[in-house]
Amino acid sequence: MDKRPEIFRQPDYKRSRWAYTFECAFEYFVSLLVTGVFLAKLLKDVGMDDALIGIISSFISLSFLFQLFSVFVGQRIGNTKRFVTLFHTLSQVFFMCLYLIPFLPFEYKFKEIIAIICILAAYFGNYFVTSMIYQWGNSHVYPHHRAQFSATKEMISLALGIVVTLVVGYVMDAFEADGNLRGGFIFAAVSIFIFSVCDFVCLMLIKNRIKTPEERAERAPLKEVFKNVLGNRNYFTVIVLQILWSVSIYTTTGFLGTYAINKSELAFSVGAVQVIALVGNAGRFFVSRPFGKFSDKYSYAKGIELGLIIAALSFAVNIFTTPATRYLYVVYILLHSVCYAGISQNLYNITYNFVDSRYIAEAMAIKNCIGGICGFGASLLSSRLLSHIQENGNTFFGIDLYGQQVLSAISFVILVIAMLFTRFVIEKQRTMVQ
Repeated sequence: MDKRPEIFRQPDYKRSRWAYTFECAFEYFVSLLVTGVFLAKLLKDVGMDDALIGIISSFISLSFLFQLFSVFVGQRIGNTKRFVTLFHTLSQVFFMCLYLIPFLPFEYKFKEIIAIICILAAYFGNYFVTSMIYQWGNSHVYPHHRAQFSATKEMISLALGIVVTLVVGYVMDAFEADGNLRGGFIFAAVSIFIFSVCDFVCLMLIKNRIKTPEERAERAPLKEVFKNVLGNRNYFTVIVLQILWSVSIYTTTGFLGTYAINKSELAFSVGAVQVIALVGNAGRFFVSRPFGKFSDKYSYAKGIELGLIIAALSFAVNIFTTPATRYLYVVYILLHSVCYAGISQNLYNITYNFVDSRYIAEAMAIKNCIGGICGFGASLLSSRLLSHIQENGNTFFGIDLYGQQVLSAISFVILVIAMLFTRFVIEKQRTMVQ
């Protein structure tokens, strides 16, 4: 028997949940085509060298800072659908335009400038409304089923995303093999256009949230927003957890790609790395639903704790991953992918436990920005440590070690601290159901 309140069983709420689920999937498909090897091929074609591409990729990792702008306007938005659809759709259009830049009749330096402008505009429009879309979409989900809903949403995106990556990758490789890489760019642009249209339709199908004149008149001033978020002791502990998680991930994961493919290190082929990544995504797919049920039954904090334990195990395995034991890299990828089933969505959902629903979007934006800044700082420090170890012939305090092994050990320690912090601090706090 369905025990949800009547309002969550209404047809427009059910329609909104499915629309939000597939909106996330279509957004994910677009993100796959504007990151990683796809973006690198595109930027190479418009004339950028490896150093500039690396700088842009690093800057993209800081684009979550755009979420901070939502803190200043969130309380003033009266028509949620109209506002978020405008910025989100424009961001998708700019992503599509990226693949059209190679066809412009300009010199390379102008193409580079246009590409940077498109990337900035696209990520601004995307991250500016990310937390608003999350709050809006989840407002149609029964609180006691939120983790299971998030898991289902994630499973659909993961499964279909694997297909999208394989198909687009195959088509672009085929065009490149025929000496017509730009034909592949047209295919990618058309794909993004189709995904963007589907994304727009999904947003249109979500039940709108229009504030009444009374609600708009009672909007919270910015000072009150910060007081109820940063001044909220219980939620501050979640910010600390986000920082620990971000630092642990940024410390190591960004440096494992080269470790996996360098001939002097693990020496995997690019194709092999992609297959291993697919294995990891498949593992995450199969455990997402059980993780969702576990988190709904016990708590989001319990789900996070379990995910942190698995994440710590993944880095523990990676400490011993060397050219002689490179098979352990597969174990690392599988465990690391699985851990996100317990951490990724629950780090969003746990916001509802400690912050009044009126400030959810702002709370998420602030938490993500603080965690991201700390994580990015950790990556800069890790880069210097890695360079130091490599310059000393892959030795650390006189011990023969690869830099990635040392970074993995640091991540392991941080994750153990995060797990203990979750168990003995966050899980002891009083929670809200909203």
